[in-house]
Amino acid sequence: MKKNFDKSFFVSNRKKLYTQLLPDSLVVLFSAEQFPRNGDQFFKYRQNSDTYYFSGLTQEQTIIVLFNDTANKRVEEYAFIIEPDEKMLTWIGHKYSKQEASNISGIFNIEYTNKFDEIMNALLCKTTTIYYSYKFNVRGLNYQNPKITEWKNKIEQSFQNLYFNDLDLISMKLRLQKSSEEIAATQTAINITGEAFNKILRFVAPGRWEYEVEAELTRSFLAAGADDHAYLPICASGSNNCILHYNTNRNHCKAGDLLLLDFGAEIDYYAADISRTIPVSGKFSTRQKEVYNSVLSVLKQMKSQMIPGTTIRQLNIECEALIQEELIKLNLLTKSDIESQDPEKPALKKYFMHGLSHFIGLDVHDVGTKDTPLLPGMILSCEPAIYIADEGFGIRLENDILVADNPVDLCKNIPIEVNDVER
Repeated sequence: MKKNFDKSFFVSNRKKLYTQLLPDSLVVLFSAEQFPRNGDQFFKYRQNSDTYYFSGLTQEQTIIVLFNDTANKRVEEYAFIIEPDEKMLTWIGHKYSKQEASNISGIFNIEYTNKFDEIMNALLCKTTTIYYSYKFNVRGLNYQNPKITEWKNKIEQSFQNLYFNDLDLISMKLRLQKSSEEIAATQTAINITGEAFNKILRFVAPGRWEYEVEAELTRSFLAAGADDHAYLPICASGSNNCILHYNTNRNHCKAGDLLLLDFGAEIDYYAADISRTIPVSGKFSTRQKEVYNSVLSVLKQMKSQMIPGTTIRQLNIECEALIQEELIKLNLLTKSDIESQDPEKPALKKYFMHGLSHFIGLDVHDVGTKDTPLLPGMILSCEPAIYIADEGFGIRLENDILVADNPVDLCKNIPIEVNDVER
């Protein structure tokens, strides 16, 4: 499949970065860590999203160093890559040549990693300000590579008066508003996901296993040219519908049950994130259809509100008000329940425990906070749901929305109406 990005995209991203930096400052971007799977294997590798965004280099053990030489009105850019040897090439396969790394990234100075300390020490003599990623993700979890902390401590001992700034605050700002190329990549991932869903509609039947559905999704994604799943797919049948992040995918799909699918393809590191809930037998019961239409109504109302100036926090408040109205119509809550509820534990949370939305991009739960003001070009999920554990099923529907004065539903061609998903 044709790549959505060439080196001009990564060069442009770095130019935007330089406008946000303090004078004569240094940026250091490290690769994602390789995680051991067992004695002599690693899990499938995926590059750190920021390192990819500013260089396009997807190879492990890569370091990017950028010096914003304000005094001389120029920049110095370096990429440090693995120096392959015969054994490595025999056992692991191709690694970048220096020319390949330059062609991908648009960085002229390509060195092997054994040159990193020498060049870094020379650049440290020219600056007192270093930006690197503190790596606290959107859920507040620190996933920093311990080797980076060791590096920071080492240079602090050798160089006095160094000031460290968190690159995440800048990269978040730059990554949130998507370029036309990024929107196109996301749309490609969504289209592939939609094609897979159409096949699943014909595939699902009583007696199938959840893992068979997962396998069919994987086959469809890879056959269409996707890089991988954007995240572990959820194929949750029956009461598993009500487990929000269920991904065991080992149960039977039974007649009369619903199958909740939360899945998305990844293309050039950009994610789709889609949820659909379908009847295993091909037709909803009256009650299932009633709840489905309630969730669908909320989705339709909320996606039109994803406009510049609002925030995810405000969208959540408005969504909960709509869900609450639907729960009353469904006889799951009464006005008395709401009037007597503990404000810290709203009654609706029994049936709708998560938020409406999150940012989507290089990470499926992308950079940005609930209080980040929405701007044109941002991409959000819109995923209302109602989970009724007492009745043994839940329904979640999710589309990906491009923020604009008239928001664009990037999933508009993927079946979602009741008649579309009944078979």
